[in-house]
Amino acid sequence: MTNSIADIEQADCIFIIGSNTTENHPLVARRVMRAKEKGAKVIVADPRKIHIAQFADLHVQQRPGTDVALLNGMMNVIMSEGLQDNEFISSRTENFDAFKEMIDQYPPEKAAEITGIPAEDIIQMARTYGRGKASSILYCMGITQHTTGVDNVLSCANLAMLTGNIGRPGTGVNPLRGQNNVQGCCDVGALANVLPGYQPVIDEAKRGGVEQVWGCTIPGRVGLTVTGMLDAAHAGKLKALYVMGENPMVSDPDIHHVKESLERCDLLIIQDIFLNETAELADVVFPAASYAEKDGTYTNTERRVQLIRKAVDPPGNAGQDWAIVCQLAKKMGFGGFDFDSPAAIFAEIRKVTPQYKGISYERLGIEGLQWPCPAEDHPGTPVLHGKAFTRGEGKLSAVEFKPPQEEPDADYPFILTTGRIA
Repeated sequence: MTNSIADIEQADCIFIIGSNTTENHPLVARRVMRAKEKGAKVIVADPRKIHIAQFADLHVQQRPGTDVALLNGMMNVIMSEGLQDNEFISSRTENFDAFKEMIDQYPPEKAAEITGIPAEDIIQMARTYGRGKASSILYCMGITQHTTGVDNVLSCANLAMLTGNIGRPGTGVNPLRGQNNVQGCCDVGALANVLPGYQPVIDEAKRGGVEQVWGCTIPGRVGLTVTGMLDAAHAGKLKALYVMGENPMVSDPDIHHVKESLERCDLLIIQDIFLNETAELADVVFPAASYAEKDGTYTNTERRVQLIRKAVDPPGNAGQDWAIVCQLAKKMGFGGFDFDSPAAIFAEIRKVTPQYKGISYERLGIEGLQWPCPAEDHPGTPVLHGKAFTRGEGKLSAVEFKPPQEEPDADYPFILTTGRIA
């Protein structure tokens, strides 16, 4: 999130897209309700009649996979009615001309044809969001879990930058993470293309700094994504797979493909608190401790690093995740895994993750700290991009609508969508 959860209450317009907020993030939803009680307008864009839509001033139901067209249509209205923030655009962004040329191609009538939302509703959405003095965007996996997920996120960022709703209380582009500590995992490098702190793995200088701390050579190429790993295993190119806290036999698409891929691995290791469907296929299962049975930190959706403290000992042979990994690494002959506590591991995280540099166990206390926190006397950062973007100027991306890769036809006339229910 560019802003904080508490900050939502300061918005006078909240645009929720791809998020079943009351059921998936009830504490965030309560902030939305409080903002509404103070007079904020709430817009919900979701194909389903989800619970929070009952409280919305306007709920629209776009065809699944048409989010870019909807957002482009809104931005077309905003510019045609002069609701954009010209000062912010000129001083804080780049690529406006190419962006505008693309947006001009999406009048509300065209967006209506693509999305199935009446043009007058798209106009109302644009006016409500564009006229807000502090407009906030909340989104979740309904935006990201598409073949065009990156385009969807870029379009949300475009909408915020076009109206200057970045870097101030009550504004922002605020993704609500789908699972506990997803933010923390990404922060410390659990992605295919970056090192800790979102440093590109292809950047030799960035790699060098991390290599000095880790005492090893890091390959300078982008790795495989989760789905890429399964495809590689299916093709016989990936021979071993170590799965921690994940159950692809339930969560991934095309279960037959997943099962075949896992069975083709020479070695499948599962580390989990349950003997789940994926673990039943494993060669080795490491029993792990649950959240209540370990110490460490979580980083939540608002970038807040928080301590967790063990309440009870893990049962039987179950161990803390970090301890299992360290034991395995040492058995394999690797150095640098002589940690004796989560605090010692966190001390190393601070060295390789610039955003965490000023955060220490002693400073976290009860409330935690929000990164970036570059020094030990820094209070943390509740709102990002107040004066400048990390890259300098924010890039307005010319994002064209692309239809879903699979659409209904005569043989398969239905649209299936995923969602959680309470």
